Amino acid sequence: MTPGEKLEQSLTNRPNFHVPARVLQRLIGMREHPGRQPQPVNWAMHFGQDVALGVLRSVMAHAGLRGPWSSTKFTVILLTNDQILANATGAVADALAARIGPGPGQRHAAILLGRHSDVGSPPRAGTCSR
Repeated sequence: MTPGEKLEQSLTNRPNFHVPARVLQRLIGMREHPGRQPQPVNWAMHFGQDVALGVLRSVMAHAGLRGPWSSTKFTVILLTNDQILANATGAVADALAARIGPGPGQRHAAILLGRHSDVGSPPRAGTCSR
């Protein structure tokens, strides 16, 4: 995954992702570094989660949960864990609030300003109009 991510970053000029470092700093009470996060803290969070959740995957395998379907279930657990920690610490929300300028969704919405009658969900069947 990392080589693919690095290739994508070089093509899109996307900076490195430092939310894991911010999450760990908030969880253990470390002083946060505005802007660029220390790489060792980022790695510590990644590897720490891998070790902790690897134990859960081992338990799943010993209980007979093996194969692609079980790996898919475990992927959901990994992503949920990441999301819960990021939301509980506010690491993502604070980074978005501190951002200067519009985000990608706001830039996309600015292309077609105003409301458009041809965009949206279809009307419900059986509804009355007054």
